[in-house]
Amino acid sequence: MSEEAWVDFVSGWVSGGVSVLACQPIDTVLTRMQANAGIPTAGVEKITNRRPAPVAASVNIFRGMVSNFGVASLWRGSSAMIGAVPVQNALLMTGYGAGKRWSESSDPGSNSNILIGVFMGGCVGGVLQSFVMSPVELVKVKQQVVGESVTSATSTVCRGLFSSAGAWKGLGATLLRDGIPHGVWFASYEYAKTELTDYRLRENESKKAEDDIAIPMISGAFAATTAWVVGYPADLIKTRIQAGSGNGIMGTTRDIINESGWRGLYNGLTLKLLRAVPASAIGFLTYESAAKMLTSG
Repeated sequence: MSEEAWVDFVSGWVSGGVSVLACQPIDTVLTRMQANAGIPTAGVEKITNRRPAPVAASVNIFRGMVSNFGVASLWRGSSAMIGAVPVQNALLMTGYGAGKRWSESSDPGSNSNILIGVFMGGCVGGVLQSFVMSPVELVKVKQQVVGESVTSATSTVCRGLFSSAGAWKGLGATLLRDGIPHGVWFASYEYAKTELTDYRLRENESKKAEDDIAIPMISGAFAATTAWVVGYPADLIKTRIQAGSGNGIMGTTRDIINESGWRGLYNGLTLKLLRAVPASAIGFLTYESAAKMLTSG
């Protein structure tokens, strides 16, 4: 692995760990809300399609989690995610860096070519990390929705490593969520970063644009929004399947549409963005800062 790839890998690792610790409580509430279709959980009122407001549902889940299980329950599943998300992020950032370097070397100065390169790198990285994240997220869902301990959930998933209905439950939907949407994520980030950097240089030529922490944070927030608009339906379907309330991609899609119409495929998107936008902003800022530190040292 080249020095540049190692920098991307380590920087991605650090940014992944930081974003998980910061945003896990929102993810826990969202996962319980997405599971929706009737997985009863001890001490927390079940949310069904008859409860119309996602915001009200998320508030009820939050209150139920805190009052019944304590504040620490909001970090359920974080042990699995802290172990895996840095690896996930490292793979993604390695793909991003490789795609960017490839496009810059093949056609220097062409911004459109860079966008194609980072899009392709993001798609490849997204597909590869799906095979890491699918079983890990199954452990997380079992903890967050069913209430299993990390030991019990991990043992169950590990026993099913050689079964498509075991550890790889929901893999198809995970691939749909993590392939093209991650390409969109990186291309959107690179586009916003380039535009903001050019704007900053035009407005204040005396200040180095790379020292402005607002650029990676705003670009990361924009990238998360565009990527999740593309990939959210697959994430909802994946959670339903892994929680046991979905029956395959097509069957789960039909169930959601029958329950809530086509708009039902975006139920919970607002809450997802409340987690994804700050996580992406923090993640890209951490990645850029770590990469700068590693290369300058």
